[in-house]
Amino acid sequence: MRTLLDLENWNRKEHFQFFKQFEEPFFGATVEIDCTKAYASAKILKTSFFSYYLYQTLRAVNTIESFRYRIADDQIYVCDQINASATIGREDGSFGFSLMEYNSDFSVFAASSTKEIERIQTTTGLFTRNFDDDNVIHFSAIPWLDFTSLSHARSYTFPDSCPKISFGKMKIADNGKRTIAMSVHVHHGLMDGFHVGQFVDCFQELMNQ
Repeated sequence: MRTLLDLENWNRKEHFQFFKQFEEPFFGATVEIDCTKAYASAKILKTSFFSYYLYQTLRAVNTIESFRYRIADDQIYVCDQINASATIGREDGSFGFSLMEYNSDFSVFAASSTKEIERIQTTTGLFTRNFDDDNVIHFSAIPWLDFTSLSHARSYTFPDSCPKISFGKMKIADNGKRTIAMSVHVHHGLMDGFHVGQFVDCFQELMNQ
C-alpha cells in the first residue's frame, strides 16, 4: 500500500521539480560501519551475517520516511513497507535478483530470506520472478572488495527512484573491531544528504544493539 504525498505543501517541492529533470538524479556516499556487535549478534542467533545486516538495513529504511518515497507519473508516493531486491550469487559465479520481504520479527524474516536465497541458487538467469512494485531497495553485497566508493550501472530512460545500498568486504582490526563499507545511492529529488545522514545514523544504532 502507498499514499500520495501532498507535493504542493511539501517543503522540498522545488527541490523535487529541479532534480527530477536530471539525466542522472542519483547521488551517493560510502561510509564505514562498525559491525563488531552486529557480527557477534548474528553468531549468537546462529544466522548468516548477510541476513542480519540486510534485516537491519530494512529496519532503518522503513524508519526513515524519505527512503519510502517513490516517484510515479510526476507524483511522489509514500510506501507503507519497503522490501529488498537483493542480488544473490550462485556457485557458477552468476547471480539473480531476489525479493526479500521485510518483517519486523527477525526470525520470520530470516526464515523467508533463507528460502528465497535457496530458490535463487537453484534457478538460472537474472530475473527469476516478476517485480510488479517498486517498494524495494536495490541491495547488493560485494564481499570480495574493500571499496571506498561505488557506482551503479543505470539506464537513464528507465524510471527509477529506488535507493541502492551495497556492502563491501568486512575488515578486522588488530583490536578485534570489525568494520564494513556501505554505499548508499538515492534520488536527489526525494532526499538530500541530511536524510542520508539520518539513515546512516539509524542503521549504525541498530547495528550496535
